[in-house]
Amino acid sequence: QVQLVESGGGLVQAGGSLRLSCAASGSTFSSYAMGWFRQAPGKEREFVAAITRSGVSTYYADSVKGRFTISRDNAKNTVNLQMNSLKPEDTAVYYCAAKPGAVIVISSGLYEYWGQGTQVTVSS
Repeated sequence: QVQLVESGGGLVQAGGSLRLSCAASGSTFSSYAMGWFRQAPGKEREFVAAITRSGVSTYYADSVKGRFTISRDNAKNTVNLQMNSLKPEDTAVYYCAAKPGAVIVISSGLYEYWGQGTQVTVSS
């Protein structure tokens, strides 16, 4: 099992930046592909970004491509999401998730472990 704890959310003005972190414990972190998802009020949870076990490959939703960067540090058991040029439509609860194996996917149903989420609010 993997326990995931997100941090770094908050309130920021449009155009600003935030860096989310997700700390993992309980199992071999490097065995898991990692993803970030978000859920806005009244909307379904949506894929944001994912990274392979080694960190070599990443994948982004079109809505965040060029603005967000996912990274991981397997020595520290952390995965990060650097968010720049934030927009009001980025407002959501952000979740990190872990998926066993090498392949990164965008379907939330294939991720086995989830954090509790961290709120990101972008004001206009």
